[in-house]
Amino acid sequence: MSTVPHCDDVLPAGVETINLPEVSERLGIPVTRVHDLLREGALLAVRRAGVVVVPGVFLDDDEVVRFLPGLVSVLRDGGYSDEEILRWLFTEDDTLPGRPADALHGHRAREVMRRAQAMAF
Repeated sequence: MSTVPHCDDVLPAGVETINLPEVSERLGIPVTRVHDLLREGALLAVRRAGVVVVPGVFLDDDEVVRFLPGLVSVLRDGGYSDEEILRWLFTEDDTLPGRPADALHGHRAREVMRRAQAMAF
């Protein structure tokens, strides 16, 4: 059996996380499909207190935030590790304003994508 893709916990302490069975329930898919989403880069996970979890901000009700898979793909292609991607997504940016992870939910999502593309090349 293969391991569930995850990285070191580089998230700030206050970031809400969701365990994989809860992600599965919210998305209405089997937990094995959640593992596939992690392998594909549609989601990123960390191990927190011994449990593999996904940041709650990566879900939008019953689906993965629309721009997240593309953003992860662009940054990975640009040579960024998952830890670096997570650090960037959860670091406050006064010019945005706020964290890029939060901006993925609104009209600022395209700006986050633009910045990720600029960082990757």
